[in-house]
Amino acid sequence: MQRYTHYIDGARSEPASQTWLSSDNPFTGAPWAEIARGNAADVEGAVAAAHRAFTTGAWPALSASARGQLLVRLADRIAEHAPRLAEIEVRDNGKLFAEMHAQLQYVPQWYRYYGGLADKIQGDVIPLDKKGYFNFTRREPLGVVAIITPWNSPLMLLAWKLAPALAAGCTVVIKPSEFTSASTLELVELLADVGFPNGVVNVVTGLGAEVGSPLVGHELVRKVTFTGSDATGRRINEQAARDFKHVALELGGKSPNIIFDDANLDDAVNGAVSGIFAATGQTCIAGSRLLVQAGVHDEVVKRVVELAKMARMGNPMDAGTQVGPITTRPQFEKVLEYISIASGEGAELALGGQAAKRPECGDGWFVEPTIFTGVDNGMRIAQEEVFGPVLSVIRFETEDEAVEIANDVRYGLGAGVWTRDIGRAFRMSERIQAGTVWVNTYRAVSYLSPFGGYKDSGLGRENGIDAIQEYLQTKSVWINTGAATGNPFVLK
Repeated sequence: MQRYTHYIDGARSEPASQTWLSSDNPFTGAPWAEIARGNAADVEGAVAAAHRAFTTGAWPALSASARGQLLVRLADRIAEHAPRLAEIEVRDNGKLFAEMHAQLQYVPQWYRYYGGLADKIQGDVIPLDKKGYFNFTRREPLGVVAIITPWNSPLMLLAWKLAPALAAGCTVVIKPSEFTSASTLELVELLADVGFPNGVVNVVTGLGAEVGSPLVGHELVRKVTFTGSDATGRRINEQAARDFKHVALELGGKSPNIIFDDANLDDAVNGAVSGIFAATGQTCIAGSRLLVQAGVHDEVVKRVVELAKMARMGNPMDAGTQVGPITTRPQFEKVLEYISIASGEGAELALGGQAAKRPECGDGWFVEPTIFTGVDNGMRIAQEEVFGPVLSVIRFETEDEAVEIANDVRYGLGAGVWTRDIGRAFRMSERIQAGTVWVNTYRAVSYLSPFGGYKDSGLGRENGIDAIQEYLQTKSVWINTGAATGNPFVLK
């Protein structure tokens, strides 16, 4: 069994506790590796290393262009190691190799993009209303950033945070999910190969209470960026606020995927299935509420059930597998509990509704693709994030009703709209309260386009030019070019 240590100040580091956590393979249900169980002492060492790297030594001495070149070189190294990193992610989180490999081939683009942006950070010269002064602004890095990543797409979501943080000139301490830490620890080993100074990137693994909390609360951490549940995000936000830390939170979703009766039904049905059953429903943008206009409701339900019924389950390393296991045992049990809740609320089970007992699923944590019809938007199954392959179908009559149902939830991360009416497409994209609205597509993301949530789905934006601003602060510089000092007791 492989054993992974922390990564602090450019070197592997044994946990201060000398204890380890098991990392399980969701397909076999058995442990395959051990990771260090960190504590406050490990956090202290990692933050101290990051602070030293930020304030002294080679990192602050680098030009912005040189920082960018390091990121581009890192992108090349990740591309070289994409198949190996993808295999590790599959072993750790059970997602399909086909998807993880595609992600790892795409991840380098984040590092290339922000590598190119590193030397495009610039301030402004302000045209003042006062004579005798020159005023300009500087955009400077915040300092040490705590990056806390989830278990569903560890390296993809790490790139969304790490690439802009490094491009801005920050240093970081990463706390990956205790369920999926291995791929992050493998990736950071590439940093020294391309020339990153020691201490710029550090990783401490372990439990949220033992690592995450002391990291968020550390006085030298100036920003916390987190992807995960809204409950954990709320606690992080409250803790970070005590020290006025900057915070970016990408939290949960209960996204509406809305099919109008004028939609291309072939495309819409594919989009509905992709929105919830791809990645086994374990994405924050999962289209877990399928809103279908009354005129096509029965036809859409029939087609979605038929297509989902054909989904091939099994070993996520096999090219033919379409639905893999749930990543963790607790999440597996949570999904089954929500299925029971939905049945108790009166939702009608149209497909699935139980743990998968197929021979090809072995001893893994599989849940059959599950579809409920007759769902009322007030039901818990329509209001709470399940984070699994469970779809709630809700009937609506009019465009106004669709908007009302779509927005009647505390989340606002994503939404899908399926229609041939261009006017309706624009109206819906304006009226839906969500950070991303897809029209006649679903689950499309890019390093070029900002991503984030409304309402309880979070704070701040990742990706695109917007993201690098999240790691910078503005300084205003005033220079007296000849103005009289005047009365010392009066504001200039």
